[in-house]
Amino acid sequence: MKEFLSAVGAIVWKDLKAEFRTKEMISSMLIFAFLVIVIFSFAFDPTAQSVKKILPGVIWVAFIFAGTLGLNRSFLSEQINEAIQGLMLAPVDRAAIYFGKVLGNMIYTSLVEAVALPVFIILFDFSFSGSWLSLILVVVASTFGFVAVGTFLAALASNTRTSEVLLPIILFPVIVPVIIGAVEMTKAIFAGSSLGEVATWLRVVLVYDVVFLVIPFLLFDFLLEA
Repeated sequence: MKEFLSAVGAIVWKDLKAEFRTKEMISSMLIFAFLVIVIFSFAFDPTAQSVKKILPGVIWVAFIFAGTLGLNRSFLSEQINEAIQGLMLAPVDRAAIYFGKVLGNMIYTSLVEAVALPVFIILFDFSFSGSWLSLILVVVASTFGFVAVGTFLAALASNTRTSEVLLPIILFPVIVPVIIGAVEMTKAIFAGSSLGEVATWLRVVLVYDVVFLVIPFLLFDFLLEA
């Protein structure tokens, strides 16, 4: 277990070090998220009541599409000079590659969300009176499910020439439960509901997280050999 965790940590550190040297992924994700924010802020002139209904959907559109950009690049960078082959030859469980990529993608996506969410609230002039802790829990749980299945499918799509096109096609239908749950929970929390009132949706998202973390863990070795 110690060797496995060390391998996961090494992969995360490698990816973070490479990313913060160039900042290509983070900058592209932030630019895309801000572009969505600006477009929707000009497209809508919502009232105080209607903003509670449309803002959750707008927020998750930005998060999912910006996150997809990051997922796409996470394995495409390993295809350069066949770097993925070097990872596969490392004397550790290949599932460590998957978990390392999941943690790396989770960090990138969370950074974008942490910057974009307050900007959304400010530009839409939304007075948030709910629990920030509940909102953060919902965002983290939903984002993890998206990243867990997205990382696996990004590895699958990276073996094709049209991975940028293929990944959204195969990813978006699979993450529908997470998107619906995330939007419904965010809407409820914006309306002042407590975490207990969205417990059903939260359980759905958490079950999704577990299922789509275990399945890629079991299948990732076969995916790399494909």
